[in-house]
Amino acid sequence: HTDIVQRGVRMFDRLVVAIAPNKAKNPLFSLEERVALVESVLADIPNVEVRSFDNLLVDFAHSVGANVILRGLRAVSDFEYEFQLAGMNRRLAPDIETTFLTPAEQYAFLSSSMIREIALLGGDISPFVDSQVKLALDQKFG
Repeated sequence: HTDIVQRGVRMFDRLVVAIAPNKAKNPLFSLEERVALVESVLADIPNVEVRSFDNLLVDFAHSVGANVILRGLRAVSDFEYEFQLAGMNRRLAPDIETTFLTPAEQYAFLSSSMIREIALLGGDISPFVDSQVKLALDQKFG
């Protein structure tokens, strides 16, 4: 995600990183913990704000004055879901565009579930995540 944010700030005057509670998953960190962690990782990138929300993404975008939703696409497997989501968002809010960035090659294969499994099994995740994320995962898994 950091790669997408770093590249996104070159495209837009400001970025609001929107973090939602994911009721479909069992997140390792609370919403508040995720916001704090993302804020710390992105603290040195100018014009970035981190906010949580619990409504429709397009409604949140309107509330912060955004007219573009920037999403990352890792692989073809992400495309179908993201395409459907972009279409639904367009129906809900035709004034908001969705645009996609693909990650840098070294991040294209990463997923949070992979990172979590490597960390849980005691593997070294430092090549894949920010040092603050590594520390937070180390503390969770002991």
